[in-house]
Amino acid sequence: MPQLDPTWFVSQFFWLCICFFTMLFLMSKIFIPKISDILEQRQRKIDDYLVKANQLKEQAEESLKKYQEALAKATAEANLSIESTRKEMNEYIAKKQNDLSDKLSKRLEEGESKINEAHKKAVNDVKNMAQNLALDVAAKIGVEHLAADDVKDTIAQLVKK
Repeated sequence: MPQLDPTWFVSQFFWLCICFFTMLFLMSKIFIPKISDILEQRQRKIDDYLVKANQLKEQAEESLKKYQEALAKATAEANLSIESTRKEMNEYIAKKQNDLSDKLSKRLEEGESKINEAHKKAVNDVKNMAQNLALDVAAKIGVEHLAADDVKDTIAQLVKK
């Protein structure tokens, strides 16, 4: 094997040094700076994305806070509106119930007065019919000296009892 032959050691060492230092030079001057630039650009992009993400997160939190405040305000306004509407409806219902109660009371009074008038008229009609009947019966059985005023007074006394 030629690489183990000591006569070739110097030549091999020479070419080893030439290749090593050439590779070292190429790596340090060309490849590593390019890789370093790419890594720096990548890190800058990542940092920019993180900054933008934090800004967006803050905007989202602010928007959420505004939304929650608006929702709370709208809920409070809706509750006030519901409460005022409930009060108005209760007042309206109470008013309508009072109006209805008044109308029913008036109708009830009118009905009672009509019933009382009808009752009085019926009693008077019954009295008149009883008087006429009593006079007719008395005439048919032969009592002729019976006066209509006497029959009227007698029937009036009987109806009062």
